[in-house]
Amino acid sequence: MTPGPPTKPGEGEAGSRAMPGDTPPLLDARGLVREFAGLPAVDGIDVVLPPGGFLVVFGPNGAGKTSLLRMLSGGLRPTRGEVRLGGEVITGGSPRGRARIGVLSHQTFLYGHLTARENLRFYGQLYGLKDLERRIEERLVEVGLLDRANDAAGTFSRGMRQRLGLARTLLHDPDLVLLDEPYTGLDPHAAGVLRAVLETLRDGRRTVILVTHNLTQGLELADTVAIQVRGRFAWEGRSAEVEASEFEVFYQETVDRIESRR
Repeated sequence: MTPGPPTKPGEGEAGSRAMPGDTPPLLDARGLVREFAGLPAVDGIDVVLPPGGFLVVFGPNGAGKTSLLRMLSGGLRPTRGEVRLGGEVITGGSPRGRARIGVLSHQTFLYGHLTARENLRFYGQLYGLKDLERRIEERLVEVGLLDRANDAAGTFSRGMRQRLGLARTLLHDPDLVLLDEPYTGLDPHAAGVLRAVLETLRDGRRTVILVTHNLTQGLELADTVAIQVRGRFAWEGRSAEVEASEFEVFYQETVDRIESRR
């Protein structure tokens, strides 16, 4: 059995992810495997989360985290396994599935020659959203960019583009939000601003999965944590049961132990 991290006094074992009561899962992904040229990038991962769950996935580069998110979004077909959202199987060609999922990846998919407002309007029209102008206004307020709504996205800093990308991700009010290393390339101030925006996602309604290398901020946002190494979840637990000050050492020991088996 993989040892757990140091836990807070009085807390239970840090390996449980049971959902409260009889709450059915919003996201139910079982036995996910994705192979490239016969080699597994993701090797048998289960992700089961209730409405409002916030899972943070840590792991070294090459652990298969991005491949995992792409399968959960329907953008990458699993070699084996299945992803269900609200009981329905998610596939890349499912318009209903896409409408319930928001994704922010390494790329923001913004058009530099369009203003912030025009970028959101473009994506909102793709989704056929009603009350689009109201939604655009609300999202710009949420991410703190209303005063730059009419400026070209190409003039924005990296942090501002990430915030606008998050507004795009949330524009259609998705049930499942997938965030792939949104802190990458941000200075401390920009990271702090983005974190404040991510805090608003802990609304008890949206289910969120965040992949990040930022252990401190990840633990603060998460209710559930996983360490992914070599395509598998090497450890899972609840953030409330983890002693944050000692988690970095545990994380590194876990990665080193599994990587050394090569």
